[in-house]
Amino acid sequence: MTDSFCRQMKKEVEELAIDLNDRQLEQFYTYYKMLIETNKVMNLTSITEEKEVVTKHFSDSLSLVRAFGGADEFKRYLEGEKTLIDVGTGAGFPGIPLKIAFPEMKVTLLDSLNKRVKFLQGVCDKLGLEYVKCIHGRAEDTGRKVEHRENYNLCVSRAVANLSTLSEYCMPFIKVDGLFISYKSGEIEAELEQAKKAIDMLGGTIVGLKKFILPGSDAARSLVIIKKSRILSKKYPRKAGIPAKEPLE
Repeated sequence: MTDSFCRQMKKEVEELAIDLNDRQLEQFYTYYKMLIETNKVMNLTSITEEKEVVTKHFSDSLSLVRAFGGADEFKRYLEGEKTLIDVGTGAGFPGIPLKIAFPEMKVTLLDSLNKRVKFLQGVCDKLGLEYVKCIHGRAEDTGRKVEHRENYNLCVSRAVANLSTLSEYCMPFIKVDGLFISYKSGEIEAELEQAKKAIDMLGGTIVGLKKFILPGSDAARSLVIIKKSRILSKKYPRKAGIPAKEPLE
């Protein structure tokens, strides 16, 4: 592990009041090296420079604690074997950084591309991460399976899609009173307003919006916090491909 990587990780997670031990720092560095090496033969990320990976992938992923008021509050939320699913996880963001930092959490990583899922499984095996499931499937199909439907306390997604579409992907996975938290960049007020009706149709209520700037950058980020208030109608999610082509409105 390079000194620069270690210093930057410590500095940026300190802003989030997250404590990482030496093993966790090594896990992050190994993850970074595997990401860069695999990216040479598979399109995982356009962000490859060490400093940018730390800020725009690792720190951004860990910023989820802001939605709970801080790292200590997030730890308290996790008490009682809370479960998390990361929908459209891609190269493992935010799910794997969250699992490294909060190893007590049970995590499911869902992606529609099998070769990415194999990469994620390889990362979890190499890092010795326990209680992580890497699943290949589309959100629309997986969200109808009994072992996943309304089975998670928390759903997160950094996937690039409008909030209406993302909500239809993610709300089926969450238990009543559970949370869906969407990572967003830039200005989102108009998108948020457009998605309100769809979120209500899917049994959700917007209960919070946390805006922040990524450390060491001028990148604006937001966390949209949606609480599930009732059991979802069996007609959702619609068939694969429809939520993206015809978002609820």
